[in-house]
Formats: sequence, structure tokens, C-alpha cells
Amino acid sequence: MPSRRRLVSSLAAVALAAGSGVLAVTLISTAEAATVGAGSYTETLPAGAKLPTGCGAMSTNPRQYVTSNAPAGAVPTNDWWSSLLFKKGDDCNFSQPLFAGPASYRPVAGGLGLSYQTDPAISGSPTGLGEYHYPYAQHIVVGVAGLNAPRALVDGWSDWTVTPSWSDGARTLKATIGHGLPLSYYRVTGGDAQLSITGPPTVWQNSGGRIGFSIGGHDYVAYGPSGSAWTQSGNTLRSTLNGQGYFSVAVLPTLSSASAADKTALADQFGQYAHNHVTGTRMAYNYNQANGTVTTTYSFTTQNLAGGSGGTVIALYPHQWRHLTGSTPLSRTYVSPRGAMKVVTGTQFQTSMRYSGVLPELPAVGDSSGADLSQITTLLTNELGNPADFRGNDTYWTGKGLGRAARIAEIADQLNLTSVRDSALNVIRTRLTDWFTASAGKNERVFYYDRNWGTLIGYPASYASDEDLNDHHFHYGYFIAAAATLAKFDPSWASTSRYGGMVDLLIRDANNYDRNDTRFPYLRDFDIYAGHDWASGHGAFGAGNNQESSSEGQNFANALIQWGQATGNNAIRDAGIWIHTTQSAAINEYWFDVRNENFPASWGHNYSAIVWGSGGAYATWFSGEHEMIVGINMLPITGGQLYLGEYPAAVRNTYAEMVRNKGGEPTVWRDMLWQYLALGDPDAAMSKWRAAGNYTPEEGESKAHTFHWIRNLQALGQVDATVSANHPLAKVFSKNGAKTYVASNITNNALTVTFTDGRTLSAPAGKTVASGAVNWTGGNATGGGTTTQPPTTPPTTRPTTAPPTTAPPTTAPPTTLPPTTLPPTTAPAGTAWAPNTPYAIGAVVTYDGVRYRCIQAHTSLVGWEPPIVPALWSRI
Repeated sequence: MPSRRRLVSSLAAVALAAGSGVLAVTLISTAEAATVGAGSYTETLPAGAKLPTGCGAMSTNPRQYVTSNAPAGAVPTNDWWSSLLFKKGDDCNFSQPLFAGPASYRPVAGGLGLSYQTDPAISGSPTGLGEYHYPYAQHIVVGVAGLNAPRALVDGWSDWTVTPSWSDGARTLKATIGHGLPLSYYRVTGGDAQLSITGPPTVWQNSGGRIGFSIGGHDYVAYGPSGSAWTQSGNTLRSTLNGQGYFSVAVLPTLSSASAADKTALADQFGQYAHNHVTGTRMAYNYNQANGTVTTTYSFTTQNLAGGSGGTVIALYPHQWRHLTGSTPLSRTYVSPRGAMKVVTGTQFQTSMRYSGVLPELPAVGDSSGADLSQITTLLTNELGNPADFRGNDTYWTGKGLGRAARIAEIADQLNLTSVRDSALNVIRTRLTDWFTASAGKNERVFYYDRNWGTLIGYPASYASDEDLNDHHFHYGYFIAAAATLAKFDPSWASTSRYGGMVDLLIRDANNYDRNDTRFPYLRDFDIYAGHDWASGHGAFGAGNNQESSSEGQNFANALIQWGQATGNNAIRDAGIWIHTTQSAAINEYWFDVRNENFPASWGHNYSAIVWGSGGAYATWFSGEHEMIVGINMLPITGGQLYLGEYPAAVRNTYAEMVRNKGGEPTVWRDMLWQYLALGDPDAAMSKWRAAGNYTPEEGESKAHTFHWIRNLQALGQVDATVSANHPLAKVFSKNGAKTYVASNITNNALTVTFTDGRTLSAPAGKTVASGAVNWTGGNATGGGTTTQPPTTPPTTRPTTAPPTTAPPTTAPPTTLPPTTLPPTTAPAGTAWAPNTPYAIGAVVTYDGVRYRCIQAHTSLVGWEPPIVPALWSRI
């Protein structure tokens, strides 16, 4: 079986079109290492280790493309707009396309390119590898007459907006764009506002400082201030803006068949908000434990340049408008890569979602007696000598092994197999303590904090978690989850005076829950508005940023819930609950499309393995095998992945699609797929498991856990997400109409758990209890229940101004370092494209008589020819 690969410089499969305070830290020695309780990290780069890399002096100065107006503290990465700041690849001056929804943008020398697409580009086949995209196709460049800026900088950002900035010495332009903003906002100096249209525009209104026009089958409106006017010369629209220096441009949610009167009426409606420039956005969430709901408020700050009331036009993604409260959308909708976007107006909107709970592990209701107990006992005993089965020494494969051991510990504890449980816990304790100790001269199994980037990188790194700041939530989620399991049995180890502080640093690096902690960006990997993580640190792809393994993102969120509950830290727990609840909704919408409404109807797939800014793909970064394409959004199977079972019909359909596309039952990663199928059809899953014989488990799985998972879902039935509880570690299942209520009490005090349908359940200290259609009590947790919020004293002060530009290291740069200028557009003739071949940036190939230039270093695979991967190949 091919080894797992992720976002690395040699891409292995696919790239698509185009709460609480800061931990106290005591320095051991200046700029070398710092202690956090009994743990420590280093501030000296380990020998041979790589820093984040990009254009120019990016490694040591991530603020080289940031203006002095930008917020202080750690720069954000892993966002929808990250390629504007974290410049990498073949555009070191501007950025790759930025997919904001509903519009997309791309900075160029003359200003900001703007695109709105309603027709998907589809490639591949419904039974093989395939993708869909709403690619960036420029309709307009919004700028200043004569502007020819050498680069675009970042002038500011907020929770889901960014402000690019241009200057050529004589003219300046600043634009504010963001998720869910049909209006983009501009400030100019040094010349007239100018809109350069890609073809002859059809102007359907031009009066009162406003010009409405159509291009590419879509309608746009430019709004100038009072007293201004727009003039047209060919494909160019200009305005002096009556000397006031501001304007906005809207894309309208009109159909190509709309009448001029219809367009004008909509332009009037949007025009009420055109001069309320959005200057900031902010999210606030609240977990109401009593009724098991999560409320999120999305707020917009505006500067009302023309006076009048505030507010703006807001487009909502499906995971938002399906849970919208207190607002009524307009009748018009936008097309987007995520499905229909509905429109509201105002200064904020609010969603309310049910948090239906997670569990440390499924309760042993089905395998705690008889032949099944004998079976699981044998399988667990087989793991006594090697419960982690580590497959590598880097952060990802270490994490996978830790996750495997944690599952074994949880199950063995339920069944009172203390020798197996303690073997797994000892492995977890030993390996985590090793990683959380930065002794002098230690270069492996160590965490390094980089002050310039505001990031904690574990070395050995993998899958570009160092160079590209990829996947930190994937890697660290396993560490945190294993620590949470250990904390239940060894609360002393997890205390802030020992190793709990190091766990907290991993949490803060991947998704810092504390806005006041400027050492790390707020929620680095989580896109607040899109509702899910992004995996790439730089997002410098023609299709925007991407996320493959949404389930590993959920593993991180679940780890926060488990860790926060085990240590009494409600700030961490609630952050995990918000991420998990929000992302559950997003995953079911955008990866699994459980209602069959969001993917293009003609695509043919009912599941997307990779979500891109511009679309989705039935493919992976590391394999073309159907089992891995589907399984990558399921692993690791834990009590935090039960959201996958909220739509059992979709589970059965997705499994059936995998079998259809493969032409038969899975032959690799079978255990992952059986466990997933068990959420929709546990009897069928168990039949497949029992018939399989001596199969090879997925690298992070064990036969013991797979059997435990499937057998207990057979007994419990399917997830019932209509009922929640006043306890975070609780879940309801239903089989043939009969419910079983489950709650896990990992504290040292007895609990009474109340469910929203009125049922109550008594959970003794340290016990997991199932009650209802099936009944069981087990487990021996001894920790938790004590609030141990970390102290508020920060470590050494982070720089609040841009670090000085320093020369890069004198060692030779890596051979894959991108050029600082664009490669020549005219390249020599190349050889014929071939699969399984490494290609460097600038390489030229021919395919079907057409020449293509490589724009992203990668190794090619069968099925990903140049015409269908414009993020890798640019047609010459």
C-alpha cells in the first residue's frame, strides 16, 4: 500500500483548478529554551530543521508583505486569503486567486481582479477521479487610472476580511474584501477610479454616481459618492469620485435573463449599503450547556461614509442559513462552490446549532459478555506489547500511533483489562513526555517556537508542517487527544505544573482559542466564516486553499473537548465544542452533501474528498485508490466522529459509491470503511468484518478497536442527533425506535445528566453509563473535575512591530525554493508529459499537441493530465 502523503513540495496526486490567560513560561536561557511546568520547548532551531519558506526573506520575516497598519502579533496563516501574505510559488508579487464567496479576486499590478462564476468546470468522470470548480475568470480589474504597482501588500485583516494595498509611488489603492461580501470596498489616491472590463460591457444604468453593467453573463454595479459620475471609453469605466476617494463594487445575484428594471431595482436595494464600508468582522460563540446548543454571532463593523444607518449586504453559506435565527433572507441567492448563498442585510446575523455530543469511546454494550467478550479480549491482549505501533518518528506518524494507543486504552479500561490499558497509557506517557522535553542539544522529538511566525513546530516535521505550516491541526490533534485519555487516569501528569501547559501550547498553535494571546494567531487553521479548517499554510494554489481530511480536523476539535473536560478548562472545552459543532455542519454540507443540493448536478459524485476554495475533488493528495479517497474523511474513527452518522442514508450512499467506482468491495483501508458503514448499516459492516479473516488494518487502526466499534453500534443502533444533553460527553442512539442514552463521567464526582427529551441518567464518578434500550456501566477514570485554568502571566514579550528584515541563512536554499519573479512566458519546447514523473517549476511538457509549463513542483500520477490540473500546469 502506498505511503500516506500530504501537501508536500512533490505533490503525489492532485491539485485542482488553477478564554483563559496565557501560560507562564520561565526561560532556561535566552532565546534557546523555555519551560512550561515540567515540560519545555526550544527557541533554537534544531539542527537540519526547516523554517517556513516562501518568497524573499519570508523564512525570517513573514511581515515583508504586510504594511505598518496591519495588526500586531502573529500573522495569520491557513486562511482563504493566505497567498496574499504567505507568498510562495510562481507569484511573489501579488497572490493566487482568493475565493471569498460569492465573488473571487486576484490582485494584479493595476488593481484588484474580480470574478463571479455560476457555471462549474467539471473534469474526470462520475466513476473515477474527478473534480468540479467555479474557477477564477477575471471580469474586471478595479483600480486607479495609471496604477502599475510592483506588488500587493496586506494592510489589515479581521475574522473573515482582508485589506490588500497597492502603491506605485504616485497612486494608491486599498480594497476590503471578505467572505460573504457581495460588495468590495475601495479607497484611492493619485488618480481616477478605474474599472477595466475584460470585454465590451453592456451598461444598463449610469446615473447618480452609479453605473450598472453586464459582462460574462453577470451583473455588476460601481457606486461612487454623491456628486460623482462614471464615464465609459471602450472597455474602461472611470470616475473622479467627485474628489472623495472612495467607492464600492457589487456583484448582483441576478440571472442572465434579468430585465434592466430588475437589475436596477436590485442595485437600488444594495445601494442603501454601498457606502457603508466594512472595516471589521468578528465572531462570538456561546455554548449553552443546559440545553446543548451553540449560538454564533457574526458581526460587521462599518464606516458610514455617506451618513445614514449602518449595515451591509451579507451572503450566507448553507451551513449558516440552514441554522439562521432572527433574520429572514432575501429571495435572491448567489451561486458558489459551496452551494446556494442566501442574502441578509444588517450589522450581524446569528446561527443556533444543536451540539449533540461526543464520547471518549463507544460503550461496551455489545462486547462485554459471551463470545464477543472473548473475541475483544483476545484482540486487545494481542496489542499488549505494541499498542501504539508507531510507523514513523515525525509529528504526524507519532500522532497516529498515539491515537491508536488511546483507543486501545479506552476500550481496555471499559473491559477491566488493566494490563493492556496501562501498557497503552505508559506508551502515551513516555512518548508525550519525550516530545514535551527540550533538553540541550536535542534535535528530534522536540517542539520549536518561532517568534517571527508565531508558531510551534514539531521536529521531525512531515508533509510540510514546517516549510508550509501545513496540517498542524491534523498532527497535534492526535497528541492532544492522547493526552486527554492519559489525563483521565493520571491527572497529575496533565496538571499545569507538569505537562498540561505543553498540551495547551499545541492547542494554541493550531487553533488559538484566546484572542488576547498574540503569540499565535487566533484560530489559525479554522476559517471562521467558511465553517471548516484549511490545511495549507500558504494556500498558494490556483483553486485557493484546500482541506482533504476533514475528519482529522474534527479529531482536533474532539481532542479539545476531551482535554478541556478532563482538566476542567471550560475555555478549551467550549472552543472545541464550537469548532466541532460548526464543522460537523460544514462537513456534512461540503464534503458529503448529505441533502444532494450543493455539488453541481452534472458532477456525478455524492462525495468530495478535497474541498477547495473554488470547488471539490474526488481524489486525494496521496492515492488514486477509491478506498483511500473515501476513507480519508473518516479517519481516525473515535467517539468524536459520530457526526458522520447523523445522516445514515448518506453513509450508505457514500459507501455504495465507493464500491461502484472501485468495481467491488474495498481491499485496503477496509476497517475504516466498515466502521463508517456501521454508522448507517452496522449489521452489514459486521458481516464484512467477520468474513474478512486476516486483513491488514489501516496504519492508525487496530483490529480490537474496529471490532469494538462495529459490534457496539450493532447493539446501540444509529446516532440520534435530535436529542442533546447538559453534559458534553453524552450521546443518544436509536435502534428500531428504542433509544439508548450514553454519558461518560470522567470526573471524580457523580453526575446526573439531563437530555433535552426529558430523560435523566445517573453517572457515578469515573464511569460511562448506557441506559435505555440497552444498559451497561463501566470504566475506571480517576481524573478530572478540578478547574485548572492556566495563570495569566505571558512569556517573554512578542515583538509588536515588524521584525527587521534579515538576510536568510548562508546555507544553500532548497532546490524547490520558488523564484522571486515569474518564469518566462515563452518556454522552450518540452518533452511529452508522463505519469509518475517529478516536474520542477518551469518545466515544459507537451500533451495532446499542446504545451504546458509547470507552475507547482510535483510528481505526476495517471489521471491528472495537464488539461485538468491548471493549478499544476499553465497552458503556454
